[in-house]
Amino acid sequence: MSKITFLGAGSTVFAKNVLGDCMLVPALEGFEFALFDIDEQRLRDSERMLINLKESLNKKIEIKAYLNRKEALRDAKYVINAIQVGGYKPSTVIDFEIPKKYGLRQTIADTIGIGGIFRNLRTIPVMIEFAHDMDEVCPDALFLNYTNPMAVLTGVMNRFTSINTVGLCHSVQVCTKNLFKALGMDPEGVQEKIAGINHMAWLLEVKRNGEDLYPEIKRRARELQKTKHKDMVRFELMDKFGYYVTESSEHNAEYHPYFIKSRYPELIEKYNIPLDEYLRRCEKQIKDWETMREDLVNNKSLVHVRSKEYGSRIIEAMETNIPFKFGGNVLNTGRLISNLPEKACVEVPCIADRSGIIPTYVGDLPEQLAALNRTNINTQLLTIEAAVTRKKEYIYQAALLDPHTASELSIDNIISMCDDLIEAHGDWLPQFTSHDSIVVKL
Repeated sequence: MSKITFLGAGSTVFAKNVLGDCMLVPALEGFEFALFDIDEQRLRDSERMLINLKESLNKKIEIKAYLNRKEALRDAKYVINAIQVGGYKPSTVIDFEIPKKYGLRQTIADTIGIGGIFRNLRTIPVMIEFAHDMDEVCPDALFLNYTNPMAVLTGVMNRFTSINTVGLCHSVQVCTKNLFKALGMDPEGVQEKIAGINHMAWLLEVKRNGEDLYPEIKRRARELQKTKHKDMVRFELMDKFGYYVTESSEHNAEYHPYFIKSRYPELIEKYNIPLDEYLRRCEKQIKDWETMREDLVNNKSLVHVRSKEYGSRIIEAMETNIPFKFGGNVLNTGRLISNLPEKACVEVPCIADRSGIIPTYVGDLPEQLAALNRTNINTQLLTIEAAVTRKKEYIYQAALLDPHTASELSIDNIISMCDDLIEAHGDWLPQFTSHDSIVVKL
């Protein structure tokens, strides 16, 4: 029996989306869907939900929950990763509240920025543990990573382990569709080209029947900017740098030094920036879960419509050998994007089929876009150095080079803030006191 293992299966809604999608793929009949999570209650909720969905859809698959991670992974052909190390409390709250004491505000804090750095530092050791287990019990499995920070975690898996890894984010597949919806344009028949880094990939081309649609997009965007809306940061970036970026305005507000500035508080209002947005989302999800739980977990008539997530389509392509094109996060080996570093993890068009994941060559990005990407890559690569060497100076340097953090705080305050974050995380972080390298090569 072939096997798909879902790590972080306590994310019940996401497990329904991805594994529910997989249930709708005829080529996956007879597979085992193996579930693992450190929260046994949430694990059992997801198991019950998926069994109900399986029976409702009349599918011949096996749903099995595991309390032992290695056994969940044993003989897996595909591994789906959707974990959050440290959870909302204490870790995510720490990522927001300590920087706030220094006057550093954030919106999402899960990619770069000071929040992204520390989310990486507590997640990378767990990812390395996954790789060690997989090397022992399923070395040939494809690892589909949905966990943020996407670029760093996918980069670590591909650089420092033997596990074949691709990072998946849904910002690419909704980018053009959502842009056109906001501007009142028809997306039917549109040809697009998207590449860059995760959460900062660029809509490089957008055409219909050979016609460049960017002039009309920019005209409508300038009109829309005269009134307050939810995408003002991205439209401002497009106006000044020439291209639309894939991820949302609340994310991009903290990836650049231009938008969240204590010296210019009026910018928050001008660009409609939702400070502390991720904290509010988490609180709402926690509040809503008990209401949702009964309908989702104990619903014997549960149904599912295939989602926009790439995971099931990649697996289907590899099982059927019918190619599927998607935006994937892969190492920039051979300079797929030629004016970004080779050690970087890039988001480029990829093809999946029975031979595996084949990324496509993009070439040079427009230089201003590559420059913006490199400001984020600098922090990503130094965060990786901190994790694999356990040297605190690399944490400091990652933070010092983060565009938003550096634009707000002094060198001394950045270092002090990092020390406070390390202390507050306690056992959630490695002890950055030894200069001995951790063993990450497999």
